[in-house]
Amino acid sequence: MATAQTLKSWVICPKPNSQAKLRLFCFHYAGGGASSFRNWSDNLPLSVEVCSVELPGRGFRLMEAAFTSLDPLVQAIADALIPRLDKPFAFFGHSMGGLVSFELTRLLRSKYNLNPVHLFVSARRAPQLPNPEPSIHNLPEHEFLDELRELGGTPQEVLENVELMQLLLPTLRADFTVIETYAYTAEPPLDCPIATFGGLQDREVSYDQLNAWQEQTNAAFSLHMLPGNHFFLHSAQSLLLKLLSQDLHRLVCEVDRLR
Repeated sequence: MATAQTLKSWVICPKPNSQAKLRLFCFHYAGGGASSFRNWSDNLPLSVEVCSVELPGRGFRLMEAAFTSLDPLVQAIADALIPRLDKPFAFFGHSMGGLVSFELTRLLRSKYNLNPVHLFVSARRAPQLPNPEPSIHNLPEHEFLDELRELGGTPQEVLENVELMQLLLPTLRADFTVIETYAYTAEPPLDCPIATFGGLQDREVSYDQLNAWQEQTNAAFSLHMLPGNHFFLHSAQSLLLKLLSQDLHRLVCEVDRLR
């Protein structure tokens, strides 16, 4: 059972809102943190409480060991989130966060009979598709750093800070281990709608890889392509949040109608 301390460790709500009709849980990309979503509350409907999930090994949890396998990670997240799933909720995940939120959704369905009202997946290929790229999590340090530089998600000044990188490398390797050792298992499609988002200049995830997510739902599916590379989450944030706001407003209206 999750304790108050566990909840504090895993979930950050910049603007707590006990009157919210819907909670949006956000999951960050590999090497990222909950800070990626710190300003989202300012740009989404007031009826939505934005809750960022902070994984071990980053932010104020920097000294905690990061997970290296998806199944125990998802179970730990579920244990922490259950007390907060007492009202309608949705998931948003970017890149690694998209995979985490998908498997979390399947776990909640099978083990707790709980389902989000919507799953938003950003910059992540459909889970049933194999990884077309070679693994990088076990590369020698200089090659691993070159790959990070190529991906573009780590600022150059951080990559050049030797002491800081030594602090961050274990978590970065752990995150890539989680993604690259993931093995998809077929299950029935989800009953919640899925919306996907991609970057027009993203060399990691293609339109077709995003479109394949429609196989994972029995409900509505949508795909939006935004300007930017793999990290359009930041560069095209205003457009992304505008699209999310439209869907979230509709979801809140549906919640009201069903009450």
